[in-house]
Amino acid sequence: MVTLVVETTGQRLDVFLTERLECTRSCIRNLICNGYVQVDKQTVKAGYTLKAGQSVTAIIPEPIVAEIIPENIDFGVIYEDEHIAVIDKPQGLTVHPAVGISTNTLVNGLMSRISDLSSINGVVRPGIVHRLDKNTSGLMVIAKTNEAHIKLSADISARKVTKKYIALLEGVVLQDNETIITNISRDSKERKRMAVTSSGKQAVTRYNVLKRFEKHSLVEFDILTGRTHQIRVHAKYIGHPIAGDTTYGYKKQTIGGLKGQLLHAYKLGFKHPANGEQVEFKAKIPQYFREVIIKYGNCKATSIGL
Repeated sequence: MVTLVVETTGQRLDVFLTERLECTRSCIRNLICNGYVQVDKQTVKAGYTLKAGQSVTAIIPEPIVAEIIPENIDFGVIYEDEHIAVIDKPQGLTVHPAVGISTNTLVNGLMSRISDLSSINGVVRPGIVHRLDKNTSGLMVIAKTNEAHIKLSADISARKVTKKYIALLEGVVLQDNETIITNISRDSKERKRMAVTSSGKQAVTRYNVLKRFEKHSLVEFDILTGRTHQIRVHAKYIGHPIAGDTTYGYKKQTIGGLKGQLLHAYKLGFKHPANGEQVEFKAKIPQYFREVIIKYGNCKATSIGL
């Protein structure tokens, strides 16, 4: 059982729990409808409007045995203890099973290599607190207990988790640094893509140019919100899409042979959910990314601190 205190008035119960527990909205609705959620010890509906100071209690049922097959998947484990694991996801690896995808995902690999995973996100996404796109590489924190999952999710929602990325952008970015603030929602013309819109959820991204090349720019991104495809959408928005991004980038890529966008989550910082200690982890950029920097930037990655 977990208890959460409402900080602001006006949010729907199902939306509040979806954000705090990092569950799907349908999963939260099922919990509410089946009586696993109470507000101030009273059973209410999913659309109930919360008030500041109220107490929300949720009981997380014991997980059902998953029908996901553990597999030997190649990914790096940067750190692990009894509460969390920090992993380095390779490019091309989908994070969790979905419609039409039941094998060869990070979750299949986690089930093979890590004995205990949090059950909050159900049998399809055990341990998954946040995600990376299939073709984005880098660091993810995995929750091994429900308590760790809840604390990490709350800190992510409160923007207390540091997530920094390295990307190679098309073109020369003239401004050294900038904070991009827009709304992002589904693209009205293509539902599989996201877009900057007048409505949607606020997305905040900071960037800092690390190195300018003849036709490209190496940029560090720091995301303050976690919207779907946020960095990729904002890179397109400023007129410099990520190299290798066939969804938001150029139809005719300037760098041949890439298998996806050159975007790597290289730094992750957060408070350890068990002891509150601030921890930080780093992951070197992959070899294929380094080779592009050397070739197109005419420099070594180590010369710019990578």
